[in-house]
Amino acid sequence: MKKLFNFIFYFSFLFLLSIKPSISGEKIKIGLLLPLSGQNSELGKSVLRSVNLAINKIDDPILEVYPKNNYDSPEKNYLAAKELYDSGVRIFIGPIFEKNIKNLEKLNDAIFLTLSNKISKKKNNIIYSGVNAYSQMYAINKFLKKEKIEKTICLIPKSDFKAEIEKGIQKTNIKIKKVFYYDTEPTEITKRIEEITKYSVRKQNVLDEIKRLENSEDPNKEKKIEILEKKDTLGKLNFDSVIISDFDETLKSITTSLIYTDVSPKEIYFITLNQWFDESLLNEFGSQNLYFPSVNKKNYDDFSKTFFKNFNLYPNKISFLSYDLVGLVYYLAKTNDSVLVNKIFDKQTVFKGKTGIFEIENKNIKHLLNFYKVENNKFKEIF
Repeated sequence: MKKLFNFIFYFSFLFLLSIKPSISGEKIKIGLLLPLSGQNSELGKSVLRSVNLAINKIDDPILEVYPKNNYDSPEKNYLAAKELYDSGVRIFIGPIFEKNIKNLEKLNDAIFLTLSNKISKKKNNIIYSGVNAYSQMYAINKFLKKEKIEKTICLIPKSDFKAEIEKGIQKTNIKIKKVFYYDTEPTEITKRIEEITKYSVRKQNVLDEIKRLENSEDPNKEKKIEILEKKDTLGKLNFDSVIISDFDETLKSITTSLIYTDVSPKEIYFITLNQWFDESLLNEFGSQNLYFPSVNKKNYDDFSKTFFKNFNLYPNKISFLSYDLVGLVYYLAKTNDSVLVNKIFDKQTVFKGKTGIFEIENKNIKHLLNFYKVENNKFKEIF
């Protein structure tokens, strides 16, 4: 890493384990604000289990965790936070969703590590610790530079996620030739991709060239016409890579539409956002040669195995992030002799956890993600 840091913490869970357990001293109290009932209860319980794994791994009695059900409600989330705050808790993991951060700015000397992947910085005591669009675009930009890719277009859905992608592009100064927006309705996707790739023009080019050859005196025209009749389109594309800012079935629809419009992933780089190693991509024809940033796969797989071994369940991807946050809070509190960590998160910090490496500065988190490719029905690491 080439940045010069005034003050750097660089650590991992192995280093955390080298810190001797405390016999006395002020407790490090962490509040957990989670949906432990209702439609998102399984997600909340998965995070709670993950935090318990981290607590057991660190094994220091100075570390205490106080789970509270926030009922996935902004009002009840604040009441739960206030109750813990009044008992001395000043650092919280949660809430999971941004909608529940309402009124937390009132507890201005506390820190809330929300698991949301938003980029917005609305409150001085809220830290967004999810894998946000900025982190993903940062990794994509690194890949573009590595491969010397210069003519990149970006496809962004007309959805609530639109603003986040735009912020990610702006913050990273990634070189984008042109941004295209699209309606996520399946019936509209192919039509939009045809417009973006100028499919009708390229298709007409084939017919025009065949007609030209038929009327020419070219001695090899029959052979050339035979070759052209096997082509669907003719003419170069004005881009060498495409960033598809989507997931799941919409992502698959777009890659399929690109291939349908004679845009081959063997000639054009298909790049997307963090897919969390969605295995349905492995057997999808349109997903072969698809590139994406993500957390460290080996660590993710190891964590999933450990989680399953302990709970006979597989973890939610959000719970993977929460595991690291416990270690981060513990280290910062121990090394600064304080659990009042509001100002600690202002410092430049490089943290190495299970998810990979991420930087903290001015209460912002940027994950330094790995990069992967779907190739031969496997996830291949690029860097």
